[in-house]
Amino acid sequence: MATAALGRRVGAAVKEAAAKEGWGWFTPHMAATSRAILDRIPMVDFTLEIRDSRIPFSSAYEYGCRFPSSSKRMIVLNKIDLADRAQTLKWIKHFEEHNCICYGVNSHNKDNIKEARIRELKVGQSNYTATVMLAGIPNVGKSAIANSLHQIGRISAAEKGKLKHAVVTPLPGETKDISSFKIASHPNIYVLDTPGVLAPEIFDIEMGSKLALTGAVQDWLTGECELAKYFLSILNSSDEYKRWEKLNTKEDDRLSMNHEDKVLSSSNSDKRRRKQYSTDHTQDFIVRAVRRTLFETVLSFTGNMENEEEMVGLIKAQLMALHEAFRLPLDSGEDGHKRVATKLLNLYRTGRLGHYTLDPVPVTAQESII
Repeated sequence: MATAALGRRVGAAVKEAAAKEGWGWFTPHMAATSRAILDRIPMVDFTLEIRDSRIPFSSAYEYGCRFPSSSKRMIVLNKIDLADRAQTLKWIKHFEEHNCICYGVNSHNKDNIKEARIRELKVGQSNYTATVMLAGIPNVGKSAIANSLHQIGRISAAEKGKLKHAVVTPLPGETKDISSFKIASHPNIYVLDTPGVLAPEIFDIEMGSKLALTGAVQDWLTGECELAKYFLSILNSSDEYKRWEKLNTKEDDRLSMNHEDKVLSSSNSDKRRRKQYSTDHTQDFIVRAVRRTLFETVLSFTGNMENEEEMVGLIKAQLMALHEAFRLPLDSGEDGHKRVATKLLNLYRTGRLGHYTLDPVPVTAQESII
């Protein structure tokens, strides 16, 4: 299958990087962090293992099996707004069938965090101080969840305005140290936000490709262009692009030509966009142009999606066509190709090009990672 072949190419690059000690993968700092986390496990009252809803299997925390059986544990599938909703529900059911508490959340939605009832964990009496540890691989949203818990806690906390925040970025590996944040009083509850930790080695190249595509590792390990090709192969093989069939070409063109300045200068539009897509500021008319370009190129394709050579040909045509959609000159060379790939990946990673769950729900007990 063409998509699998492109995925293996990306996964092979990730595996090669993982084999080079200290080179962008399991660094000495990550090794030290792993030991520090393991040392703290006996001292915490509850552990939240944060996973990416798009890859609930591939984003499993390597040291989750080290948690003592007596330790309370919850699996939190973050970024549900980026994953296929039906698949997320199946994954939650799968974990519950294996006697594991599981919730799906969007870490940037405080109401959603409230619904998960994370703050209502039974950790002791009102005069009891409890500690909850957040653990997981890089870039699954641990710090964002810590901040949301903190903001919810501030409503009733006596220390209003005095509680610190975790730093949140769309890049993996930005949290460097274990930090403590108070999220509630009566009882006092503290959250330990920990740096993301990957497995020392990677044996499954398919897993490596999914970690790379979702942003768990630095893009330069595989290259933005290779990642963009892998994503396009997934999109082309899915039904997501069919949702864009009703795009009105004339209306979009009119918006682009006559109302571009208005859209660019609209402060209200910018505020809504930043709130919904916190790490992407691509204008809506450009996103529509990208969707229309992808829809039309797939629709006009007469080859075999299962054939790697023909799929690669389609992807090359799409990347060229996307120069115009992103308002980039065709003669910009390799730098232009990289800019297109980077912009495309950003749109995928912020959910503006559809919702994808890359890990299928296990059908056998042997396939499950709990």
